[in-house]
Amino acid sequence: MKRVLNIMMMLVVLLPIGACRRANVELPPVARGNADSLLVLKGQWRVDTLDGMVLKQCHFSHSDCIGSNQYVCVLEIAPGSLRRLAFSHEAMRTPTSQQAQRHHARAALNGSFFDMRDHYPICYLRIDGVELGENTPQATDSINRKYYQYGGIALRNGRPRYFIPDSNRKSESLMADSNIMTAGPLLIHEGRLMPMRDDRTFVTQRHNRSAIATRADGTVLLIAVDGRSQQSQGLSLTDFQALLRYLGCQEALNLDGGGSTTLYIEGYPHGGIVNHPSDNNRYDFQGERPVSNCILVQ
Repeated sequence: MKRVLNIMMMLVVLLPIGACRRANVELPPVARGNADSLLVLKGQWRVDTLDGMVLKQCHFSHSDCIGSNQYVCVLEIAPGSLRRLAFSHEAMRTPTSQQAQRHHARAALNGSFFDMRDHYPICYLRIDGVELGENTPQATDSINRKYYQYGGIALRNGRPRYFIPDSNRKSESLMADSNIMTAGPLLIHEGRLMPMRDDRTFVTQRHNRSAIATRADGTVLLIAVDGRSQQSQGLSLTDFQALLRYLGCQEALNLDGGGSTTLYIEGYPHGGIVNHPSDNNRYDFQGERPVSNCILVQ
């Protein structure tokens, strides 16, 4: 706990872009009762108010920031906004920014896990009633699902409903919702931190991380944390889970991370990429990885 208490103690002030301004982040009351979350609250975040959305970015620069430098992007979608979420999918992997542009989306975040060679989703995916991907089986177990398939969202009227599926990897096929995306693990559910395994490097090692989350007031968050560079080394899943709790999330689903982590916003510099995708092994805006599916803001 002491290690996490030092989160965000030293911060780099970023130069503004567009209509950006530096400001303290407003967190809901549920987060303010936590001493650790106050360190996030006082961070020098760059804030850009968009049409029905707010983008917040901060470069935490100190060895005590969860043990390393971090770059965090949070896109907030207000509950009263007309913005709606949707899923996209491409038969051949396509960068997040291009999928967003093809679907005339205002913003997008990379979605769930996929096969790097053969392109298809390896988690359940249904778009407008059409099943496009299933939960791939374990090598020695064709019934039970993999660890990163123990969470999901169903879109209802463009808003996410979070669920924990049972162990049968085919159980999503029985759901009635027209738009379903499985990923995982579920990091926060009904305000509670979900237990994380400590025997998986997928959990314990630092990586780029992506998530979709919701606060108690209905605000939806799309979160991207950069990784695999000295400027932003990434988070373990438990540290990512803690950061999401500090941001006031009541629900949070881990999405595909690593080189896939990409947050796109229409009209921004660098082709709309607002984080630093790492698929080119550089800390710039050029390392966007082609992915199978995305979460769109329309």
